[in-house]
Amino acid sequence: MQIKFPRNLLKPVENFLKQKEKKLLSQKKELEKEDPFSNVDRINDNAAVDAEAAEESGHERVSALKGEIDKALIEIRKTLTRIRIGKYGICENCGKMIDTDRLAIKPTANSCIKCQIKKSEKNSK
Repeated sequence: MQIKFPRNLLKPVENFLKQKEKKLLSQKKELEKEDPFSNVDRINDNAAVDAEAAEESGHERVSALKGEIDKALIEIRKTLTRIRIGKYGICENCGKMIDTDRLAIKPTANSCIKCQIKKSEKNSK
């Protein structure tokens, strides 16, 4: 028999994650505006080498930040799906309940601390 969190306890978590998703999408949109490569006038501009390097650096920074936002959005969407299908708070690896303290700190956690440690040790080798 598997224990599940009552739906009424998960509603605040779901609302929190939806708000976070909305905020991240907004941040991503703002970052896209900051990307020097999104400026259409840039194509016609014969910029100096130092200006070109600054644009390249700015684009790389924006790309890296957007990549991190995309990872966070994927985590949030996977967690929202787990809530919908009734698997939130259950370790994807061993099937045991994830400690509520861990979920309070990281609501998108999908593995218990023991499995996460094993995974981290495996990845560090």
